[in-house]
Amino acid sequence: GGTACVVTGQPFDTAKVKMQTFPNMYKGLVDCFVKTYKQVGFRGFYKGTTPALVANIAENSVLFMCYGFCQQIVRRIVGVDRKTKLSDLQNAAAGSFASAFATLVLCPTELVKCRLQAMHEMQLSGKIIQGHNTVWSVVKSVIQKDGPLGFYRGLSSTLLREVPGYFFFFGGYELSRTFFASGRSKDELGPIPLLLSGGFGGSCLWIAVYPVDCVKSRIQVLSMAGKQAGFMGTFVTLVRTEGVLALYSGLTPTMIRAFVANGALFLAYEYSRKLMMKQIDSY
Repeated sequence: GGTACVVTGQPFDTAKVKMQTFPNMYKGLVDCFVKTYKQVGFRGFYKGTTPALVANIAENSVLFMCYGFCQQIVRRIVGVDRKTKLSDLQNAAAGSFASAFATLVLCPTELVKCRLQAMHEMQLSGKIIQGHNTVWSVVKSVIQKDGPLGFYRGLSSTLLREVPGYFFFFGGYELSRTFFASGRSKDELGPIPLLLSGGFGGSCLWIAVYPVDCVKSRIQVLSMAGKQAGFMGTFVTLVRTEGVLALYSGLTPTMIRAFVANGALFLAYEYSRKLMMKQIDSY
C-alpha cells in the first residue's frame, strides 16, 4: 500500500514541499513543474523517493497494524464483542489513535525526504552554500550537526498533523465505503469504489490539516540552515510576514496527490490483505 502511494504521488508531493517552503519562487503548480523540469530534469520530481518509500512503507505498516489493535481498544471502551463491526466514527477514532504510533517512524524519514526535495531551492535562495544530493549525505549531515535527535525536528507538528488528520482519513474512507456498500458488506466492494473511497479519505485528511503540514515542512527544511523556531514560533512568523494564504501554498498538488495516491494506497491495502487472508485460511 505504501509503495503504491509513493509511486503514484511522489511528483505532486515534491511540488507540494517546494511550494510550501519557497512560495515566492513559484506562481503555481504548472510553473513549479516547468521550472523543476528545466532546472533539474525529470529526476527532480522523484528527489527523496527512497526515504519517501521507507517513510510510507514504515508508516503504513505501523499504521494499519496499530489500526487493528486500536479497533480492539475502542471495542473494549464501548463495551462490545471483539468481532462486532465498529461504526464509521469508531473506526475514525481507532485510526487517530494508531497514527500517534506511526508518527515515531514517519518523522525521521520524512525529514530526510523533505530536505532532499527542497535542496535545490535552499541553494538558489542562498540559505546553504552546497547541497547534499543523496540520502546518506543528508543522514550524515543531520547526525553531525544535531545528533540522532535531529531526525525528530518537526515531531510536534507531525503529531499535530497525524492525530486529527487520520481521524478524518479513516472516517472519510469508512463513510465513503458505507455509502458505496449501501446495505451490503463493505468487503464486497470492487476496485473503483475502493479507489474513490481512498481518494475521499485522503482529501479529507489534507483539507483538515494542511496548514500544520506547511509549518512542518518549513521547520524540517529550513533547519538545514541553522536553528529553526518551534511550531508556534514558525507559525506566527509565517503568518505575520507572508500572510494566512502562505499556509496553503502547494494545496493544489497536494489535493491531486491526495486523491490519486490514497486511492492507490487503500486499493493495494485491501487487495493485499484479502490475498494474505486467503493464504492464511488455506493453511
